[in-house]
Formats: sequence, structure tokens, C-alpha cells
Amino acid sequence: MTLDAVSIIAAKRDGAALSDEQIDYAVASYTAGDIAEEQMSALLMAIVWRGMTRREIARWTAAMIATGTRLDFSEIRRNGRRLTTVDKHSTGGVGDKITLPLGPLVASYGVAVPQLSGRGLGHTGGTLDKLESIAGWRADLTVEEMTRQLADVGAVVCAAGADLAPADRKIYALRDVTGTVESIPLIASSIMSKKIAEGTAALVLDVKVGSGAFMKNLDDAAELARTMVELGADAGVATTALLTDMNTPLGRTAGNALEVAESLEVLAGGGPDDVVELTMALAQEMLSSAGVSDVDPAENLRNGRAMDTWRAMIAGQGGDPYAALPVASDRDAVVASADGRVSRLDAMAVGRAAWLLGAGRAAPGHPVQAEAGVQWHVGLGDQVRAGDRLFTLHTQTPERFDTARAALVGAVEVSDVAVQVPQRILGRIT
Repeated sequence: MTLDAVSIIAAKRDGAALSDEQIDYAVASYTAGDIAEEQMSALLMAIVWRGMTRREIARWTAAMIATGTRLDFSEIRRNGRRLTTVDKHSTGGVGDKITLPLGPLVASYGVAVPQLSGRGLGHTGGTLDKLESIAGWRADLTVEEMTRQLADVGAVVCAAGADLAPADRKIYALRDVTGTVESIPLIASSIMSKKIAEGTAALVLDVKVGSGAFMKNLDDAAELARTMVELGADAGVATTALLTDMNTPLGRTAGNALEVAESLEVLAGGGPDDVVELTMALAQEMLSSAGVSDVDPAENLRNGRAMDTWRAMIAGQGGDPYAALPVASDRDAVVASADGRVSRLDAMAVGRAAWLLGAGRAAPGHPVQAEAGVQWHVGLGDQVRAGDRLFTLHTQTPERFDTARAALVGAVEVSDVAVQVPQRILGRIT
């Protein structure tokens, strides 16, 4: 078999399944700089067009993992007892702050929760950006620091190191500028290469579907979830997935410090119903995957143990869990123009408005405003009257208000008939 870029591109272009050797060669050679950008671009487009078999996807994922290091948390102990590791990954949405209360909650039951997270890009917020609104908190930890915090506290949220699946970082950047993002095999392998390399024993996926998610319809979301669950199983990681609705934004805030404040409400035993519902469902999945059964996750919200773990997690990464969160210097209101019940609250419009206010970035490395974001005061089915406040906009740069308000035109629709509020959790895949 000839191992060169042109023959591999031609094979996939013509609908052939690539061999393990071809996949290994393509991924390793591109990462090392031995395959040109235009050649990998052509191969990625052929994959988008022709797809991949389960074997190909698994091998592509393994090949990306092999370009870097693989972490191992299997020997983490506390008081002489080995801790089981379990992580959660969300495919991203608007107002999705679930990682913040979820990690400490699960860890409060004696489970180790290593969460290697990312930064926001475009309308979806990044967990690290949110946590960096806390004074002193730092995202960059060494493996030794991560391991020590998992043993001492049980939960850590930090940035993935550059040596964790470096092929994925390079390939993702190329996909982003070549129109090859929309491919379930490539999306699944991108996510799972990092999660498998992370070394967790179990993984729970939150696959979002709807206007504010990457996957717009349930069939595509289910296919992505199944593909990732299969990849986890093939790699020896116990993996399950929940399909969750993202047609409407999650909770009542989108923005960095705003979402931290809302997460603290959940950890204190309150918070928006949909955030609590999804946190409980994912916590139950994670605890079950870790072998912890017959517990009610809400109990450790009520008794304060989850909050104690949160404070220890933040302090362990240099943050002050008692410091006041930053607040925007400028605010503006968007009000209802008619009476009725809210029949639509579009997640994408809300996410775009938060981004325009400064909560997100247009390109990697751009700064974000910790204070910026959108707060909504109504949910689906709520009764409103003309003049009632629908949104409060937060920013440090008030010149952004006009474009943010324009993004919210049509985001809320009001009807004079009863509205059925859909469930957040749409399905489960194992």
C-alpha cells in the first residue's frame, strides 16, 4: 500500500474506507508538518462528502490521541481509597453553565471530576472565561497540580495542555477556515480525542440540539451522540449521552460573571428550574457511571457540601470564592411590545446579543468582558404585558447596545394562546 497524501485523498474521494495505516500516516504527517495544508484540506473535504465507518472514526480518533500524551488519573487516592474519575462534556449552547455547579456537586460524593475545558468562540460561552471572572482564579495547571487537587478536593476545571491531542488542535483550526466543520465523524473524533486522552474512566455527554446548538435537529444530534458513545466504548471509557434542548437558552443569564452568579444560586439550593433539572440529571448519570448509587444529588446542594467543594476548588486554583463578582458599568432594557404569553425565546439570538455586548470573542485569543452579557426575565409560557422588561443588557462599552438590541429583534414572540413548554431532556443514549 502506498502511503502518500495524494493517494489517500483520492481513495477517500472515491468512497473507499481508509486503512489504519493510511489514517495513522495522514494524521501524524500533517501534525509533523509533512503534509501540506491544502492536502489535508482536500482530505477533510473528502471525509465531509464521503463520511467514515465506525472503524475509521475510531482509528482517526486514536491517531490524534497518539500525537500527544495521555493522562492517567487511575491511582488518585484519598484516605487510602482509590477515587473513580468521571467527566462531563457539553457540545455547547447559550447559558450553558452546568459544568460550574455540576463538578463540585459530583465531587462532593467522593468521586474525582477532572474537567479539561475550553474558551468560548462566537455565540457559545467558554467555561474558562466564566471562571476567570473570579478574582485570582487560574486555568493553567500542571498535571501534578491537577492530580493533587483531584486527590485533595475531588474537582478541577482547567485548560487542556498543548500536548493533549495536538493533532486535533491543528486539524480543528484548518476545518474552521475550510468549510469542513459540519461532519459528524470529524466532530465526534475531535471531542472524544481530547476526552479519551484526558484519562477519565467514565464520561457523560450533554449533546445539545436546537437553534442555539451546533446540531440543529434531533436526528443529527442523536447520530453524533451515538458516534461518541461508540468511540468511548471502543477506547474503554464508559460513556453515556443525554440529548438536551437548546432552542431556548438555559437558565436566565448568558455571560461570564452573570453565569457564575447563577451557578452559585444553584449551589446554594436555588437557581432556575431548568438549570437545576439538567444539573440533577447529569449528576445522576455521572454518579451512576462512577458506581455511586442510591443517592439524591440534591441532598448535597441542600446541606452545603457541594458549595464547600466549590469553594475548595476555586481556592485550590488561586481564586477567592468569597470575592464579589464584577458588575457591568452600563445596562439597558428591552421591553415587550404586546400582551400575551411568551411562545418563543430564541437561543441563538440571545447568544449573539451576549457576544455583541462583549461576552464572547470573534477569534481565538481575543479578550472578553467578564461583566458583559444578557439577562432574560421571562421564559416560555410566561404572561407578559406591553412594557414589561424582557431583557437586561450588561456591558462595559455602551456603544454596543444598539447592535445587541438589533440582534434581539424577533427573539421573543408573544401569543394569545396557551404555550406548551418542551422538556429540556429529550433522550438518553448508551
